Amino acid sequence: MSGVRAQQKQKTRQALIEAAFNQLSAEHSFSNLSLREVAREAGIAPTSFYRHFKDMNELGLTMVDEAGLTLRQLMRQARRRIASGGSVIITSVETFMEFIETSSNQFRLLLRERSGTSKAFRAAVAREIKHFILELAHYLESETPCNQNHAYMQSEAMVILVFNAGAEALDQDAEQRAELTERLIWQLRYIARGANHYGTQS
Repeated sequence: MSGVRAQQKQKTRQALIEAAFNQLSAEHSFSNLSLREVAREAGIAPTSFYRHFKDMNELGLTMVDEAGLTLRQLMRQARRRIASGGSVIITSVETFMEFIETSSNQFRLLLRERSGTSKAFRAAVAREIKHFILELAHYLESETPCNQNHAYMQSEAMVILVFNAGAEALDQDAEQRAELTERLIWQLRYIARGANHYGTQS
């Protein structure tokens, strides 16, 4: 019975997270959300919220973690596709743009809280970006001529560029986003070529 209750609790907790993400938009940031609105969309009483989160800040930090994890999992899937013969940069950029399109509210949260007023939120987003950079750096070190230091610098430059492009892509139509995607692919190629050149030098 305890296992059933634990599953139900986890299901309700996830429903709260999804409800909060659903209420985010270009005009509605996390700071505008109310506990009552989130609980109502999740289908629970507001007082039941506290069985799952201490307060809205804890919910928000959990959302940052989930958004970062979702993106990292997508990029891991992209690297598996690359292993079967796909282009590293094209596959990665297309996967990222799919994330922007299908999970725009998750990316909006990362983008806004990256430079928001809450120190805890800024630190949480910085950790997620750091995880993303380190995973990519490890991949680049193992798959390209770059040494560890150059692989990290290349990864950091790429991630910053991609996140900035993602911010631009949020408000674009399909044609504009396609042009941005093509431009981003070429910019990443320039970074990769420079990194490969310098990374093999002592």
